[in-house]
Amino acid sequence: MYIEKYFSMAAQGKIIWISGPAIKADGMSSAKMYETVEVGEDKILGEVIRLTGDTAFIQVYESTSGLTPGGPVIGTGDPLSLSLGPGMMGTIYDGLQRPLDKIAEKAGDFLTRGVSVNPIPKRKKWKFSPSVKKGDKVNGGSVIGTVQETSLIEHKILVPPNGKSGKILDIVSEGDYDVEHILSTVESKEGTYELKMYHRWPVRTPRPFAERYEPEIPLITGQRVLDTFFPIAKGGTGAIPGGFGTGKTVTLHQVASWADASAVFHIGCGERGNEMTEVLIKFPQLKDPKSGKPLMERTVLVANTSNMPVAAREASIYTGVTMAEYYRDMGYDTVLVADSTSRWAEALRELSGRLEEMPAEEGYPSYLASRLAEFYERAGRVKCLGTPERAGSVTLIGAVSPPGGDFTEPVSTHTLRCIKTFWALDTKLAYSRHYPSINWMTSYSGDADLIDKWWVDNVDKDRPNLRLETYSILRKEDVLKEIVRLLGPEALPDEEKLILDVARMIKEGFLQQMAFDKVDTYCSPKKQVKMMRTYNDFYKEASNALKRGVPLDEIRSLSVIPEIIRSKYEIKDDELDKLDELHNKTIKTLKSLSTSEVSVTAK
Repeated sequence: MYIEKYFSMAAQGKIIWISGPAIKADGMSSAKMYETVEVGEDKILGEVIRLTGDTAFIQVYESTSGLTPGGPVIGTGDPLSLSLGPGMMGTIYDGLQRPLDKIAEKAGDFLTRGVSVNPIPKRKKWKFSPSVKKGDKVNGGSVIGTVQETSLIEHKILVPPNGKSGKILDIVSEGDYDVEHILSTVESKEGTYELKMYHRWPVRTPRPFAERYEPEIPLITGQRVLDTFFPIAKGGTGAIPGGFGTGKTVTLHQVASWADASAVFHIGCGERGNEMTEVLIKFPQLKDPKSGKPLMERTVLVANTSNMPVAAREASIYTGVTMAEYYRDMGYDTVLVADSTSRWAEALRELSGRLEEMPAEEGYPSYLASRLAEFYERAGRVKCLGTPERAGSVTLIGAVSPPGGDFTEPVSTHTLRCIKTFWALDTKLAYSRHYPSINWMTSYSGDADLIDKWWVDNVDKDRPNLRLETYSILRKEDVLKEIVRLLGPEALPDEEKLILDVARMIKEGFLQQMAFDKVDTYCSPKKQVKMMRTYNDFYKEASNALKRGVPLDEIRSLSVIPEIIRSKYEIKDDELDKLDELHNKTIKTLKSLSTSEVSVTAK
C-alpha cells in the first residue's frame, strides 16, 4: 500500500512524431509508465502513457503547436502528483492543479504554454497548533497538528500515507510557519524523515485507508426527489445522465451547494466555457446553509473547459478525486461532482485515436470501462489511517451527456456498471418545465435500504413506510397512464381517477422543486417526511370518502388541495408546525365530508 519513489534516472530523449496532444520520443529506455516529462524548449508538461522499447508515447497537457521532431524530452523522475496542504480551499484550479488566478497574474487571461505556478501558497504563514509531542509514536496518516485553513475547515497536517511508523524526535511549538518549514522529524527503523505542512501524492494512485465501512449514512442534499426516492449514501457513487437542456448542471450545482458535506470538489471537465463561467461566478456568491459563511470556504473548483488542452481534461478527474481523498483522510465527508465524465471519455477517445489504438464501440478505447471503474472505485466511507481514530468519506457523482439522450451509448452503459445510484433525467419532463427532470420510473438507488435505519433513528420511524406508500401511488399512476392514453380518463372508475389526481399533486407539490426559490431550493429531511405524510393521508382519507359515497368532484374542489401544493414555497424549515396544522386541517376536512351533505349540494 506504500508508494515508493521508484523513479531514479531521468530519461532524456528526442521527439520523433507529433499528432495533436500525443507525441513519440525515442531514447526513453529509462522512463517509467506515468512518469511526467518536460517536452520542447518551453518545457511543456507531459506524461508517459505507453512504452515500447526505448520509444515512449506521451500525452502532452498543453498545446503542441511549434514543437518539431528532434526537440528534447526530459523525464522528471516523478509521476503526475499534487501538492496537498493548506491553501487549497477556495481555489480555482485547472486540471493540473495550477491556480487560475495566479496564472492570470503571471501570464494574462489566457493560458500560456509552459507557465508554472505554485499550487499552494508557499510564502503565506499559517498558525500551526501541534497535537503530538516529542516521543509520541506516529505512522502513515497520523495527525501531527492543525491549521485553520478557512473559517469552515480545520486543516489537519498529516504524516503522508507512505510515511513509516516511528516516534517524534522533535516538533515545533505553536506559531506561524509557511508550508516549507520543517515542523517535525520522525525516527523510524528505516531512518529519519521530515514533515512539512504539505506532501506530494501521485494522482493515479488511490490514497490508502484502514477499513471500508458500509454506506449506511445518507448524503442529505435537500432535493426531495433525491433524498426521498433515490438517495445516495456518504461514500456512495452516483450518475446523472441526460440530454441537452435536461438540467444536469443545475441539479449538480444544487447537490454541491446544499449537500451536508464538509468539503465539495466541483470538476468542470470539458464543459462549455459559458457553463463553467456560471459556476465560477455563482459559487463565490453562495452562502453555506449551515454557517452562513461563503460556500467557497469549503469548496475547490477544477475548471477544465472544452477549449483547454484535451489531455489535461483527462488529468482533471484524477486531480479532483485525489484532493477529495486528502480531505477524507482528515476525517471529513467530501463530495466530488464531475461535469461531465462524457467529455473525459471523449478525451480518452481522441488520445486513443492519436495513438492509433484499435477502437472499440463508437470509437472509444477498449479500456474505457476499466478507467471508469478505477475512478468510481475511489469512492467510499472509510476508517482513516493513523491516529487519532477518525472516519471520512468520498462521494462521487458524475454527469453523463449521452448524445441525443441515448442511455445505451458506451459511456452511460459502462457507468451504470460502476455506480449504485442512478438519476435519469428525462427530456419530456424538462420540456414540460418539470425540474428537477428526474424520471421516477427509470431512476434507482442501491443505497435506499441501507440508509433506512438512519432515517428511522434520526428523523421519523415511519419514513420507510411513507416512502413506499408515496412511490406506490406513482407506480399505479404510471400503469394507468397507458389506459388513459388509449381510452381517456373518463373510462376509469373514481378510485383510479383519485390515484391520478393524487399523483399529480405529488408531482407538482413534492417532486418538482424550484432551485431559484429561497424557500424551496432546500428542503430539510423533517419537512420532506411531513410533506409525504400529508400527501399519503390525503389519499387514504379521500379513498375513505369515496367509499362513503362522496363524489370525486367534491373532493377535487376542496380548497385545501392548492394549500398542500403551495406548502413547499410558503412553509419554511423553521415553521414545520404549520405543516402539522395543514395535515390536521386536511384530515379534518376530508372526514367532515358526508353523503348527505354532498346530496344536498348536488340538488
